[in-house]
Amino acid sequence: MTENGTLPKPFPIIAIVGPTGVGKTSISIRLAKRLGGEVVNLDSVQVYKGLDIGSAKPTKKELKEVPHHLIDIRMPYEPLDAQSFSRLATWAIQRIIHKGKVPILVGGTGFYLKSVFEGLSPITSREPAIRKMLKDLLEEKGHEYLFKWLKEVDEKTCEKISSSDTYRLIRALEVYLSTGRPFSLICSEKRPKGKFFGRSVLKIGLIVERKRLYEMIDKRVENMLLEGFIQEVEGLLAKGFSPSLKPLQSIGYKHIISYLQGEKTFDEAIYEMKRDTRRYAKRQITWFKKDVTIRWFNPFFLLESDDIWEAIRR
Repeated sequence: MTENGTLPKPFPIIAIVGPTGVGKTSISIRLAKRLGGEVVNLDSVQVYKGLDIGSAKPTKKELKEVPHHLIDIRMPYEPLDAQSFSRLATWAIQRIIHKGKVPILVGGTGFYLKSVFEGLSPITSREPAIRKMLKDLLEEKGHEYLFKWLKEVDEKTCEKISSSDTYRLIRALEVYLSTGRPFSLICSEKRPKGKFFGRSVLKIGLIVERKRLYEMIDKRVENMLLEGFIQEVEGLLAKGFSPSLKPLQSIGYKHIISYLQGEKTFDEAIYEMKRDTRRYAKRQITWFKKDVTIRWFNPFFLLESDDIWEAIRR
């Protein structure tokens, strides 16, 4: 805030991150109201229609309170990779800025956050036709043939892998054939960091003591069941969505499906759902802690503050 009470310009783009169940949605809505912001979803499951309770999607009331972007943009059978997400998120941020609003990115999918602010190199893409051709060549001519080929176009990569390393051998050639550039060169390139659309990026991390977080996660699972999570999954299966679809193999959905299909008892499924959610939260914390630009806050401290923005900017 400036002395006359107005927001500084250009105002930073904000990202609210942290482990599942820590309270990112509540903080983001309150902050968006305070700053005149709009939320851009950073959760890899909330993008799918019909996956509401299990993904802890903002409620209808919350969605009405603040404009949200990148929620319910795909059917469960429609894939969405990180590159596509990054492009969609960038467009959303541009639109929000052009309206004079503050973009507030919210979610726990760290790779999506990285894809937006740092970009993704071409090596993240897959080329099924090229991969099949290389596998056929491998079967026909063997590892040494492909390794010799790779050495001719990318000697540096050959210095780091074994000629018998099937995965890395095929992957390096796939990248070269699809991009025209050596795998080693692409890996060495630095991605742009710092400002985004000429604005600084303020990353806000939410964290609580581990024991408290696990209690919050267990409570969230119980609330999901009370809200009708089982019925939500039954409805998705009744519509003909395959249990093998990637969104339905996410934490929570795969556990309820295992119960509905008789593979697990109810108690077993819920126990494993809580356990796997806690493990996922631990992995999220590990990922985000590597980013030294994140400023960490206790969500309860922010929610109890009279002015949430003032509490953050101190």
